[in-house]
Amino acid sequence: MVFKNFGELIKKVQKSDSPKRVAVVAAHDEHTLQAVFKAKKDNIVEPLLIGNKTKIKEVFSYLNENLDEDAIINVEDDTAAAKKAVELIHENKADFIMKGKIQTADLLREVVNKEKGLRTGRIMSHFVFDEIPNYHKLIVTTDGGMVMYPTLEEKKQIIENAVDTLIALGYENPKVAVLAAVEKVNPKMPESVDAALLKEMNKNGEIKNCIVEGPISYDLTMSKESAEIKGYSSPVVGDADVLVVPNITAGNILGKALVYSAGAKMAGFIVGAQVPIVLTSRGSTAEEKYLSLVLSAAAAK
Repeated sequence: MVFKNFGELIKKVQKSDSPKRVAVVAAHDEHTLQAVFKAKKDNIVEPLLIGNKTKIKEVFSYLNENLDEDAIINVEDDTAAAKKAVELIHENKADFIMKGKIQTADLLREVVNKEKGLRTGRIMSHFVFDEIPNYHKLIVTTDGGMVMYPTLEEKKQIIENAVDTLIALGYENPKVAVLAAVEKVNPKMPESVDAALLKEMNKNGEIKNCIVEGPISYDLTMSKESAEIKGYSSPVVGDADVLVVPNITAGNILGKALVYSAGAKMAGFIVGAQVPIVLTSRGSTAEEKYLSLVLSAAAAK
């Protein structure tokens, strides 16, 4: 199974037996609640809203929406809200977590807490699906939101996080492009060295259930014509499922360029924890938050 667009992903989630339960941390945020209410109406999630009850209800009034009182959990501050969300996961009362009007660091502090958090032993990374107008299917970019300057081992785990997520969504043997500025190894360009080593790990069976190509430039990854001109042959060319960026800056720039200059739609969440964590930025639209809810609901166990 490969998803061509978000519409196909939405239909898949709506076919599930019951909507997933999302714990929304510091839920008094207009765009977050717009997304949550739409996802509820579309039978994608059942929300648990954690935070200041008065502020949450003020947003309800502004949006002309309402929710059963039992779905609102009143807590004194953002830290308490984050702790409560993690508790709900451990108690099996929620399937995943969504960030509302809370600082990312305050939420992640509770998620990564060594005693009571949601760590798995694997690195946590940012998984983004992009729907690009001139590409034939959804494509993943990783990691433009969590790991700043990943080591070789961390890149290996970032790939494994992305591949495991895609397999959970129904993909078979995803095609992974490890991006660099060149297609040949250059010792002065560490990302090209890492890319070649990751490809070798894949060939040796250390990275499983996927095809890893690298180093490979963005143009050759996305365009068969460009690859033919340069004489570059790979099953990943023109058909990649995952783009692995060398660092958070490259991922951030690529992601925003796709959205703001290429007209892409995006959805993202944190993988590598016990459950998906929807961690959209404060500037994200209600649509992006809605699509991130869809993606996380699809990936949640």
